[in-house]
Amino acid sequence: MGVEIERKFLVSSDAWRTLGQPTLLRQGYLCADPERTVRVRIEGDQGVLTIKSKSEGASRGEWEYPIPLNEAEELLDRLCERPLVEKYRRRIDYRGFTWEVDEFLGENAGLVVAEIELPSEDAAFELPDWIGQEVTGERRYYNSSLIKLPFSKWTTP
Repeated sequence: MGVEIERKFLVSSDAWRTLGQPTLLRQGYLCADPERTVRVRIEGDQGVLTIKSKSEGASRGEWEYPIPLNEAEELLDRLCERPLVEKYRRRIDYRGFTWEVDEFLGENAGLVVAEIELPSEDAAFELPDWIGQEVTGERRYYNSSLIKLPFSKWTTP
């Protein structure tokens, strides 16, 4: 089993926009239960099936498998819950770590989240000056939650 240790933040400025190349991601959920998620994603021309366990702090189990692009497209179009999550992702290297900045589209437009994967929950890292409030563990920011209550329907951001 792989373990994902991830911290999530909002951004506080647009300075990240000049960094990294944006890549379009389309993803959907076959299961978006708080105890487990099963996600299908297309990033560029790659299909991936990902299974994640319930989060405990900033950690959770994660299993990822490449799948043929045509099968990923079929799963997204026919079986995944709606709405799909679409976003542009930029990978930005900063002081020994890679930050992933996701700019959401569609019903989640206006939401921008930055994530960092860490080797341990207590790993030290520096925040870029465009990082704002930490939202690690706040369920509404999970991609799997955004299909149930998209950002455009939030009453308070």
